[in-house]
Amino acid sequence: MSEKRVPLQNVVDYPPEQMLSRITDFTQDLKRRRTVRDFDDRPVDRAIIEQAIQAAGSAPSGANHQPWHFSVIVDADKRKALREAAEAEERAFYEGKAGDEWLEALRPLGTDADKPFLETAPVIIAVFAQKRGGVSVEDSKKNYYINESVGIACGFMLAALHQAGLVTLTHTPNPMRFLNEVCERPLDEKAYMLIVAGHPTQDATVPEHALIKKSLEDISSWV
Repeated sequence: MSEKRVPLQNVVDYPPEQMLSRITDFTQDLKRRRTVRDFDDRPVDRAIIEQAIQAAGSAPSGANHQPWHFSVIVDADKRKALREAAEAEERAFYEGKAGDEWLEALRPLGTDADKPFLETAPVIIAVFAQKRGGVSVEDSKKNYYINESVGIACGFMLAALHQAGLVTLTHTPNPMRFLNEVCERPLDEKAYMLIVAGHPTQDATVPEHALIKKSLEDISSWV
């Protein structure tokens, strides 16, 4: 028995010149995006974050199972616990766990184990990947292409937050099992990424090294 099909809707057929103009504008806007570590504590309206979550939730996923959950951490005590746990993992990382080659690669970015933004930034979103689920939250089916699906959703979210005029940071302390306890999420969900968002401080800086991007010729080929 074939699945029910419905007409494709809301597709806009732009003229070729408008297609190029729109995607060029979009590309140039995304190229302004920078990873920021200097966050102001100015609050962000909840409705803005909910729109970003909806944007992420519209991403394609394996079998349309949407294997993700976005936990927005707002409680001050949870923020403190998050920072303490993350910094403990990061200290182990920078004190040798990472290995010399990895630390050398990070050196031009100037990162270290201190993560004050986990308490300062107004928005901390913990992204969880779900091993089991389905189209309905009551489902408990095997999920497919989990990492790929959740990664795409995170990309959608970063673009949406940037569109709102916010700056972001992706943070992945390893391991991140402590996030299940902080966010009160089931142990069969895997913490995938922390997305930090908000407004930059007036004196915010970014590493010059981060401005280096490979050229179109370096990252693409036509065969």
